[in-house]
Amino acid sequence: MSKRLQADESGMTLIEIMIVIVILGLLASVIAPRIVTAPNKARVAKAKQEIAALETALQLYSLNVGDYPSTEQGLLALWTAPNPEPANWERTLGKPTFKDPWGKNDYVYLYPGNHEGYDYDLYSLGQDGKESGDDFDADITNWIEETE
Repeated sequence: MSKRLQADESGMTLIEIMIVIVILGLLASVIAPRIVTAPNKARVAKAKQEIAALETALQLYSLNVGDYPSTEQGLLALWTAPNPEPANWERTLGKPTFKDPWGKNDYVYLYPGNHEGYDYDLYSLGQDGKESGDDFDADITNWIEETE
């Protein structure tokens, strides 16, 4: 009582299934790396944006007070009045954002700065939280490195 399959009732062959699996594997190998790095790319972009916002707040502070906050006063001087309170001090930062987008470290602020042409240094240590590095571990700075 075996039933014979007619030509229009045949299923997928093993070769057809393997071709589909290979195509899916190729697509996954192209798409997966982009999806995996997307969150870190977004964090780098956010760090650059936050550094630019902090630079604006530092410039406003300097215009009001006459100088930038010291390294000891730090970025907190943009949000709360330092002690002693400088003349003409006013809050220049709407919402304090002192941690980098990775949430591990505060932004580093040094005044006076160590880079020629810049009054202060402001940077994030990147994903690894250590000085220098490559890719997502690289520091995100307010200065531009001169390459020779």
